[in-house]
Amino acid sequence: MTEPLTPEERRRLLAIARETLVVHLGTGATPEFDVPAGPLAIPRGAFVTLRTQGHDLRGCIGLLEAAQPLWSVVRDMAMAAATRDGRFDPVQASDLPSLRIEVSALSEFVPIRPEDVVVGTHGLQVRGRGRSGLLLPQVAVEWGWNAAEFCAQTCHKAGLPESSWRDPDLVWRGFTAEVFGEEP
Repeated sequence: MTEPLTPEERRRLLAIARETLVVHLGTGATPEFDVPAGPLAIPRGAFVTLRTQGHDLRGCIGLLEAAQPLWSVVRDMAMAAATRDGRFDPVQASDLPSLRIEVSALSEFVPIRPEDVVVGTHGLQVRGRGRSGLLLPQVAVEWGWNAAEFCAQTCHKAGLPESSWRDPDLVWRGFTAEVFGEEP
């Protein structure tokens, strides 16, 4: 089990994300950071979410599997959220002062049944029929969904009918996330 990040480690990850965006959007370069051994150097999945001052989504991309150090995932996903989220035009350097960064550091994924989902605690991934979809734990809370609605919307995200969440052939994985962001 992963130990929770300290307030200082959270601040460091947000600073890495912010500095990455400044450097990358200003010069196209990918910055390097000197991060010592410890929790930020442990492989861990994460999402970086960009929001406007009005709290509107501006970009969100993540890496699910723990394949590289957490700080590196946050750096890479910050660049991806700013430039590769197909739902939005790429972020420009001039947009940065009005954007707020949020990081969701993921736990390991574990099998879960839809009836065991706890809104506000679990994030969900569904797989089946050649499709896959994922929603972070905070999404259900933001939209006021109950567990059944959360499962249905995860299916919708995967491109499956919302009613298919009861299909026993679908594979569900749950996870938790430490979610933290920059202050407005």
